[in-house]
Amino acid sequence: MCSQSYAQLLRIDDLADMAGMSASTFHRHSRAITTTTPVQYQKQVRLQEARVRLLSQQEDVAAVGFSVGYNSPSQFSREYSQFFGVPPGKDAARLRDVARANGE
Repeated sequence: MCSQSYAQLLRIDDLADMAGMSASTFHRHSRAITTTTPVQYQKQVRLQEARVRLLSQQEDVAAVGFSVGYNSPSQFSREYSQFFGVPPGKDAARLRDVARANGE
């Protein structure tokens, strides 16, 4: 995914067409490879990218959430917290502190 397309809506039917498969076959193959559904996989990729952006840019949490495809700051914060175990702002601050302590 290029950096401009994280927020792009992905439709399973479109992905299946690009892969030359039916939607159900694409879903099955995708799950076999990633161990998640295509939608869950996209969410994980978006959250990982959000974490990178929170660490490398000084944008606020809501702006990062919007930039990776979330329409609601509360939904972004909730899903980020579920995935990483801490809210995005606290996670970014903690990781920055660790990086500073390691001299990075």
